[in-house]
Amino acid sequence: MRFPVFDIKNDDQFNQVALEVYHYQRLNCEVYSRYCDLLNRPIATHVSQIPFLPISFFKTHTVTSRPGTVDQQIFTSSGTTGTTTSSHHIKDLDLYNASLDHSFAHYYGDPSNYIILALLPHYLERKGSSLVYMVDRWIQQSADSRSGFYLNNLTDLAALLQSLQQDNKKVILIGVTFALLQLAEEFSMPLPNTIIMETGGMKGMRKEIIKTELHQILQNAFAGASIHSEYGMTELLSQAYARDGKTFESPAWMRVIARDTNDPLSFIGSNKTGGLNVIDLANLESCSFIATQDLGKTFTDGTFEVLGRFDHSDIRGCNLLAVG
Repeated sequence: MRFPVFDIKNDDQFNQVALEVYHYQRLNCEVYSRYCDLLNRPIATHVSQIPFLPISFFKTHTVTSRPGTVDQQIFTSSGTTGTTTSSHHIKDLDLYNASLDHSFAHYYGDPSNYIILALLPHYLERKGSSLVYMVDRWIQQSADSRSGFYLNNLTDLAALLQSLQQDNKKVILIGVTFALLQLAEEFSMPLPNTIIMETGGMKGMRKEIIKTELHQILQNAFAGASIHSEYGMTELLSQAYARDGKTFESPAWMRVIARDTNDPLSFIGSNKTGGLNVIDLANLESCSFIATQDLGKTFTDGTFEVLGRFDHSDIRGCNLLAVG
């Protein structure tokens, strides 16, 4: 079923489409339907009444609104050794492509105007990464043959970055946190024409540090660079971007809402720390209403901050469904 997801222009349109998507997924997504039934809540008649599915269900169930349809792609989370990974069954890659293209165009313009450099070790070395898929699409859309992925060849990457500054080329360097920190330590240089986009992720390689500290290190190492952040995950088909490195902006078909950390079924207002719930209307064929394990704040203008995670804990309410 199709909804005018990428045509949304205002809150009224968003609320209308979100409610239509909710009714569609309430009927067609078995996992979400059972979860809503066990919450013993009436059918929602307003967006504020829509329940959010705990994100951990993507680890234990096949979350789909099109059962019996062949998967075009299965995205999987990276995880660490011994942990259960999430799986997102994609029935129509055109939805993900449209989400990627509309978002990039809105926040950054035409990808053909950039050289895209990706520093994604560990992600690139495994199959099923939605992050690698996203960046590969940007690289393919870039008009410059120097766009590409880098694993551990930091020397070549540093030399290319330096030469691109001399050529006055617009560059986006997207990378995971631990790899960007290694680059900063070994190859400090001015990068006035470069956007450095960090996606998070230490993956056990280094001690976790707060985002402000990370961005200060990158700013000191790469003078003149713009430090941005990307917020996305395996279970979503949309991304938010922090062009100031701190405050994330969502595309028109995505909303982030803060919930009470002690009561996952209630919501809190702006400027208060809580768990983050995401409405991602691009998730038409799985579930668009996800209760993440991220902590953060939302603001009245629709932006949000990510402050951390619920470490080693699942969102209460997950035990309403038995694994199977």
